[in-house]
Amino acid sequence: MDRLNAKLYLQNCYIMKENERLRKKALLLNQENKALLTELKQRLAKTAVGTNNNGNTKANGNAAAAGNRTTIPDLNATAPGAHGSHEKPKKAVAN
Repeated sequence: MDRLNAKLYLQNCYIMKENERLRKKALLLNQENKALLTELKQRLAKTAVGTNNNGNTKANGNAAAAGNRTTIPDLNATAPGAHGSHEKPKKAVAN
């Protein structure tokens, strides 16, 4: 019984260490995502300002500059249907 407890304790320690490593990695990825999103928004804003200063955008056929822009999705928002689900992804089975 003591042997089993020691084995489970070591597994638990390994899992907690791995969890901490993954948490740090997720934090870094989140920071990188935010920086990239900010850069993308700045570039789009700069492009929008540039196209608005070029005169009549409808006359030159530039539909995107004429107000038909799509919105930028918030990449930090949770995905639809991902309400706290912690399921592991299913592995593909070779036929």
